[in-house]
Amino acid sequence: QAELGLNEHHQNEVINYMRFARFKRGLCLKTVDSCFQDLKDSRLVEETFTVDEVTDMLDGLRTVVHSEVESELINTTYTNVLLLRQLFAQAEKWYLKLQTDVSDLENRELLEQVAEFEKLEFTSSNKKPSADHIKPKLAPLNDGGSELLNKTVACLQEENEKLKTRLKTIETQATAALDEKSRLEKSLKDLQMIQGDQKLNANQDITELENKVAALKCQFEKTLNDSTANQKFLEENLVTTKHDLLKVQDQLSIAEKELEKKFQQTAAYRNMKEILTKKNEQIKDLRKRLSK
Repeated sequence: QAELGLNEHHQNEVINYMRFARFKRGLCLKTVDSCFQDLKDSRLVEETFTVDEVTDMLDGLRTVVHSEVESELINTTYTNVLLLRQLFAQAEKWYLKLQTDVSDLENRELLEQVAEFEKLEFTSSNKKPSADHIKPKLAPLNDGGSELLNKTVACLQEENEKLKTRLKTIETQATAALDEKSRLEKSLKDLQMIQGDQKLNANQDITELENKVAALKCQFEKTLNDSTANQKFLEENLVTTKHDLLKVQDQLSIAEKELEKKFQQTAAYRNMKEILTKKNEQIKDLRKRLSK
């Protein structure tokens, strides 16, 4: 079976749209047939007609058929625009910018591939649309790539604040330990002045106190170094995340510019520009005539 290079879900969406398009096409053909049938029933009531009568009937038929076909083509264009609007709206919720290649719309090989796909899908088997193929409507999550990055940055900042708070607590404990050391040293000196015979014991107490202070100092320095390293790591991750976000935004901007450049190079854009130029000239001419 011919495939379009899409996953199962998207291919089912394409089939649903083709089913809708076939239905609209059938209605249009029935309308054209009815135009000819109306002509037969209303005008072909005699056996012979003059050239002028035949010309008049054909001109009238052409006008009716032209109007019907033009109306259907316009409606088809508007329908396709609404379909693109649905896809683009869903993509924007993911912070994506889709781009289309208008030149592929006239690719004969791709058109034949689509025709073969339609032929196999609607003629080789009498498939009926299942409930899964009709009712689903894509509803992407509101969280996009940028929002995920923002949440990561916020989490890192929160962790950084916690580390800063812990560091302040350790600094406070170290300051209290130093104050305690000063107080004990002062008390020791007072005891030495009063009790000269207890000098040896006092020296031992001083040594023990100094050892405790040294141990507290080492613990404080180790904790401080660990906190500094963690803070530096978090800051580097934060900067890297911000750079990735800016890089993504820059790539999206470049892709948007390339899309605009490709669109300006298409035949549709040039034709539209020529039409606008002619319309402007007609408006200028009408203004001159109105002034006269």
